[in-house]
Amino acid sequence: MIRILKYGEVENSEIFARVVPEIDVEATVADIIATVRKDGDKALYAYCEKFDGATLSSLQVSEEEIDEAVAAVEPEFLQILQQAAENIRKFHEKQVRNSFIINDEDGIVVGQKVIPVDRAGLYVPGGTAAYPSTVLMDSIPAKIAGCKEVVITTPPNKEGKVNPVILAAAKIAGVDRIFKLGGAQAVAALAYGTESVPKVDKIVGPGNAFVAEAKKQVFGQVSIDMIAGPSEILIVADGNSNPRHMAADLLSQAEHDKLASAVLVTDSQELAIAVQKELEEQIPLLERQEIARVSIDRNGKIIVAPDLTVAVDI
Repeated sequence: MIRILKYGEVENSEIFARVVPEIDVEATVADIIATVRKDGDKALYAYCEKFDGATLSSLQVSEEEIDEAVAAVEPEFLQILQQAAENIRKFHEKQVRNSFIINDEDGIVVGQKVIPVDRAGLYVPGGTAAYPSTVLMDSIPAKIAGCKEVVITTPPNKEGKVNPVILAAAKIAGVDRIFKLGGAQAVAALAYGTESVPKVDKIVGPGNAFVAEAKKQVFGQVSIDMIAGPSEILIVADGNSNPRHMAADLLSQAEHDKLASAVLVTDSQELAIAVQKELEEQIPLLERQEIARVSIDRNGKIIVAPDLTVAVDI
């Protein structure tokens, strides 16, 4: 059950505490990156078997697999993906930047040259949850920018298959190559290249703590978008807020990862109790209730502040 903490009545160390993995993520990731750099594809096959439970004959997703996946996805969902892709294109086409040169005065030439990177690498989660939205939102802007090649890595299931909705979204977005790779080993492969996986210029996309740490460690070797850790949400709400909506918003991020952090800060003890009760009613209804249960119990909290000004300070 989510904890309710009264600000000023408990230590700040408890208010701001967060449970982190017991494993040494930094050292583990460093070892994975070093092994991939040394052993290339051999390391990738071994890590896929170790972490994903899949024995692969090829790291790259074939055209036949992509066609099978598209055929397996419901036509209505395909239509939704296509509509989403169209909306994303419309938005990002407006962001395209152009080169320019100014030479109004003799002997003085200034300007700016905008050049797309040759190859972009996109990490797409596919383990505890699959996100076709990530495929569309990361690969379509890269294509619009003019990247010559867009490469995706995403973890396979135990049968060595990639989630069909991921492949369908990749097809719609025009992704060039897809590899069955997850975790820090995927980031290492994109950063340094192997016999099968091409080295990229920039790596983008969300992931778990190991993916985030890997992006941190390869930064400089390649460009990255940001270091994004496990999901977080913080809601500031007054006593007039709907507890059902508050609970649903907290769970929207809590279900991503057992290390996710969902926090509500409010000036209302009554709302705090109501949201606590609502969470207990909604968690059992989730498909991913096991993950949400752990993250809510470990890192979820409702902080009751004396007023909204203090809530903002918190």
